[in-house]
Amino acid sequence: MSYVIGIDLGTSSVKTVLVNKNGEIKGEATASYPLIHENPGYSEQDPEVWVSGTISCLKTLIQENGISQDQIEGISFSGQMHGLVLLDEQNKPLRHAILWNDTRTTKQCREIEAKLGHNLLDITKNAALEGFTLPKILWVQENEPELFDKATCFVLPKDYLRYRMTGLVQMEISDAAGTLLLNVSEGAWSTQIAEIFGLPENFCPPIVGSTEATGTLLPQFAEQTGLSPKTRVFGGGADNACGAVGAGIVRNGDALCSIGTSGVILTYEEDKNKDFAGKVHFFNHAHPGAFYAMGVTLAAGYSLSWFKDSFAPDLSFEDLLAPVANVPVGSDGLLFTPYLVGERTPHADSVIRGSFIGLSGTHGREHLARAVMEGITFSLQESLELFRQAGISIERVISIGGGAKNPTWLQMQADIFGIPVVSLKNEQGPAMGSAMMAAVGCGWFSSLKECADQFIGYGTTYEPIPEHVEKYRRLFKLYQQVYSATLELNTGLQEFRG
Repeated sequence: MSYVIGIDLGTSSVKTVLVNKNGEIKGEATASYPLIHENPGYSEQDPEVWVSGTISCLKTLIQENGISQDQIEGISFSGQMHGLVLLDEQNKPLRHAILWNDTRTTKQCREIEAKLGHNLLDITKNAALEGFTLPKILWVQENEPELFDKATCFVLPKDYLRYRMTGLVQMEISDAAGTLLLNVSEGAWSTQIAEIFGLPENFCPPIVGSTEATGTLLPQFAEQTGLSPKTRVFGGGADNACGAVGAGIVRNGDALCSIGTSGVILTYEEDKNKDFAGKVHFFNHAHPGAFYAMGVTLAAGYSLSWFKDSFAPDLSFEDLLAPVANVPVGSDGLLFTPYLVGERTPHADSVIRGSFIGLSGTHGREHLARAVMEGITFSLQESLELFRQAGISIERVISIGGGAKNPTWLQMQADIFGIPVVSLKNEQGPAMGSAMMAAVGCGWFSSLKECADQFIGYGTTYEPIPEHVEKYRRLFKLYQQVYSATLELNTGLQEFRG
């Protein structure tokens, strides 16, 4: 039996999966590593922990599953996006990586907007946000100039891991799309942006495709892991692109709803000229020539976790949500906005905070719990509305994460989105997506679409209930008014926050 390995390089851990030609996961291994928070708003990581954690996981997969090294045909990656790894002329990191959730770069974002103007959206298709990579580059350029002078290029986290495995410095296209240095429509680095910000020649490494072969394992890395130096290594993808592939979002008409700590609505698109005016993200997909539009709710599952920890710490999520099914649509006149840590889509606002609107003495904990679930889903619906306004037709939503574990919430999603919602039989997310890229790269399938047909099994389909759809349509219009109605209040409250 032949296998591929998918590596999901996350923010707090690396996860590896061993997958056979039938799409069955035959082994898993995970290794955790720490974050570094030296100052408020800073979030960094030592790139070496990615390498050591991956080596540990690969050794475990080989040893615990009784397979020979020759049975592993290929490896690919999913990676946390946007993280800056600056390399010197020996390709050694000059400092800790600055991660996606680092927020020190507001000044640099305003500088990017001022210098690029309309070219920012025309070229990169995305607004300048603190999480992206170019603002981090400019921060180092301004605050650590002597160190920056030693930098010859930069890579993103999974691309640094791949370099350590193969000895080749490259950057995969779906991840490059999140740097604000890529011409997304053309799939090539923007020399204009690089020149405007004085970046060195060849500062941006060669671009490779997600299923493209990028070399084989270095003998030393092969020896450390127990793998063969003949094992082929493929480009991989950004974590959201891999999550989309792992959920089968590789065709027009499908969208992904992922509710974790944050929430993501993502849809497949083949028209490179879609214009969202920067209100949603628009990145190159792992599928060649395709793209994905993505909206983000910052505090999706986090809102529900906060509610549970604050009001029902002794209950399990299952017990907390059990009574919700008996609460009517609209939670008896109660709305919740999930702005606990600000919001991303459609309001890129770090000041706004959440609200319960319509709270009365007749509401119990079950009403508040349902309102939180509805509010999270309304926030995700705002992204779907932006997709539709741009001419994207969405026929069904594949739901994963915490929102797919509760049947009431799945039905709620179908009713609010107004289209069928489908769960997965075996949800593995970005790790499976990266394994699928290796499977296609190895020639097991001709495309990610063909691989998805073989590897992905769908669960229950939840059809929208017409009566509920109409009620939620009216409630959604009220929900959309809460942001503007509370904006000035939240601005005034800011000075009183701890």
